[in-house]
Amino acid sequence: MNWLEFVGWSGSALLVWSLLQTRILRLRGLNLLGCLILIGYNAAIQVWPMVGLNVVLAVINVWYLRTMLATRHDEATYQVVEVGVDDQFLAHMLRVHAADIARFNPNFRWDPDPSVRRSAFLVLRADEVVGVVLSHAEPGGVAQIDLDYVSRRFRDFTPGEFVYRRSSLFTDRGFRRVVSPPGMVAPYYHRLGFRPEGDAYVLDLPTPPTEARG
Repeated sequence: MNWLEFVGWSGSALLVWSLLQTRILRLRGLNLLGCLILIGYNAAIQVWPMVGLNVVLAVINVWYLRTMLATRHDEATYQVVEVGVDDQFLAHMLRVHAADIARFNPNFRWDPDPSVRRSAFLVLRADEVVGVVLSHAEPGGVAQIDLDYVSRRFRDFTPGEFVYRRSSLFTDRGFRRVVSPPGMVAPYYHRLGFRPEGDAYVLDLPTPPTEARG
């Protein structure tokens, strides 16, 4: 096998590997890279129909990547819907994603005890569930996050930025601090402005204007 054939096989392998990805942004990026490699390879051996095919695929990938990246920080992209802590659809989500949740949140145990002030939210993109945020109230206006889960497809995006930094999800409920889930694997909160405190991350929430004036 000469170096040119190696390039061609590498491009093909990258295309196949991209289709095995569950994360949308990664799939598109790897697919685009595979297409660019195959454009060069097929142009070198003058197989013009394959050049044309991969050019079209590359343009499609660029269009989708541009759209996804442009809406990545758009407040209109995500909505947060509060549900009951004993909601059946919430229970279904936790059950379906139980193995993936346990991978990143090995200490998570959900007990919808009515004696504890708990909250449950679904993070949506249009009609698709992106993630789940579960929390309970601690003394001193602290919202302790029990679970912050994002489905595999959307882990390259930033729903957490919307939940914690752009929405008034917690301030509207009287909270002044948000504390990350205990024992979470690969936490991302430092990218959202949380500060480390012990083995957790803490976000100090802004005081509502009405309270600041009072």
